[in-house]
Parts: sequence; C-alpha cells; structure tokens
Amino acid sequence: MLAEVLSAAAAAGGTAVVESAGSDVWAWFKTRGARLIGRGDVERESEALDRLERTAAALAAASDEEERERVRAAHARLWQGEFASLLEILGQEERDRAVAELNALAREFGSAGEKAGPVVSGNTFLGPANVQIGDNNRQRNFFGSAG
Repeated sequence: MLAEVLSAAAAAGGTAVVESAGSDVWAWFKTRGARLIGRGDVERESEALDRLERTAAALAAASDEEERERVRAAHARLWQGEFASLLEILGQEERDRAVAELNALAREFGSAGEKAGPVVSGNTFLGPANVQIGDNNRQRNFFGSAG
C-alpha cells in the first residue's frame, strides 16, 4: 500500500479524534477508535480509551479559542502518530482493514472539515414519538385514534 494512503488515513483519524471529542458522537467514536487500536486486546483497548479521554479533557480545559485550536492541532498530530504507528506494525490484510476503518471514522465523524452526519443522542421518549434524520425529508405524524 502506498505510504501516502497510510499517511492520509492516519491524518484523517487524528483529525476525527479532535473533531468528535466533546461532541454528541464522542462516546461512539471513542469506542470504535479504541477497538481499532486495541485490535482485540482488552488491555490495549482500555489504555486507548484512557488516552482518548485525556484528549477530550485537554480540549475541554482549553480556556479560549486560541488555546483550543493549539490543543486541537497538538492532539491531532499525536493521534496521527498513534494511527501511523499502528498501521506500520500491522500485516497487509490487517492494515487494509485498519485503513478502511480510519477512513470510515473520518467520514462518519467529520474529518477534514466535513460536517458529521446526523445524530440522535440522549433523548428520552415518554410517549408516542417519531424521529427522522436526514436532508430534504418530509414527515407528518398523527398520534391518537383520530390519526
């Protein structure tokens, strides 16, 4: 696989970490990211979760926009390095899967300035409910016997 492809996947993964940290999608992202890094090893996955949480905490602790951008850039580089190191040690088949997963994470969680996809998170429905996400949709709901 070309070095450029590996570098791009690692960079996209690093950017996805800092773009998703602290957002509504963070819980899902960090789970998938840690699973990717852990590669089936529970201890390695737990360590990755801890490091991901430290990144989120560092971003949350930034006092102003200038510091937040500096912290984002530093952590994006750290995670790019983490993902690049991971890709280097994997065999070809595992590397191909990891690259595909990093690219999927980047697409799903808004890498490279893209807007993250629609998310429904933290909702509580105590009665009839209908949820629709996406663009250019139309929805008409009728609840009760007169519907």
